[in-house]
Amino acid sequence: MKAVIHGVTVGYTDQGNGTPLVFIHAFPLSKAMWQPQVDALKDTYRVITIDLGGHGESDIVLWHDSLDDFAKQVIDLLDHLEIAQAVFVGLSMGGYTLFSIYRNYPHRVKAMVLADTRAQADSEGGKAGRTSMAEVAFKDGASAIADMMLPKLLAPATLNQRPEIVEQVRQMILQTSTAGIVVDLVAMAARPDSTDLLPTITCPTLVIVGEDDQATPVTESEYLAQRIPGATLVTIPHAGHLSNIEQPAAFNQALNSFLNQRAL
Repeated sequence: MKAVIHGVTVGYTDQGNGTPLVFIHAFPLSKAMWQPQVDALKDTYRVITIDLGGHGESDIVLWHDSLDDFAKQVIDLLDHLEIAQAVFVGLSMGGYTLFSIYRNYPHRVKAMVLADTRAQADSEGGKAGRTSMAEVAFKDGASAIADMMLPKLLAPATLNQRPEIVEQVRQMILQTSTAGIVVDLVAMAARPDSTDLLPTITCPTLVIVGEDDQATPVTESEYLAQRIPGATLVTIPHAGHLSNIEQPAAFNQALNSFLNQRAL
């Protein structure tokens, strides 16, 4: 599906009925990463996925280069769909975007799921790494970014034993524009530290992390769960950074259990 919102084309999916679940994708992927969750949940919930600007079917707006801009894209889509409040699920960069949504639009968040993400801002070394990756994207395109990112996104066992998953993720990266990749990197490097936000989060919160996540290790998720009041932490065995793709059954079970326990 596509919608033109404020003159910009936004790609999204909207399936099912019931409590709205809004899924926000990771860098440098698209809404396609959430297909295992759409398939599992659309018979029970209203499942919505969105392509952030420059990804998938969404236009890029080059002067929209902050996580607050990404957050507004998501909220603008919900306004378009006439959805006042939803459960949000964000993985990695999607989690950073979710922090921005909660900071700016807390009344829109019924509950949140933070998957394979962290609250801290980038270190100076982290920012330098983003700059270096942006330079690679400009010079060599999305294929070079795929080569750099796959070892960070997937567990070693997935890389070595599940070529179909590796190829699926590679293709998603290749479909992301170079400009979209660079905008993501600028936005993530400039993002604020969300540590002080954590104790103010009052909605039901689930934290999920892959046991073998190299990009945001389990300790980062433990940090989130310890500081968000009443948060639940679930660790997914045999999964890396893309826990929802690598172990979809376990990810979906954690999500379903959280939604059922909270009567969402």
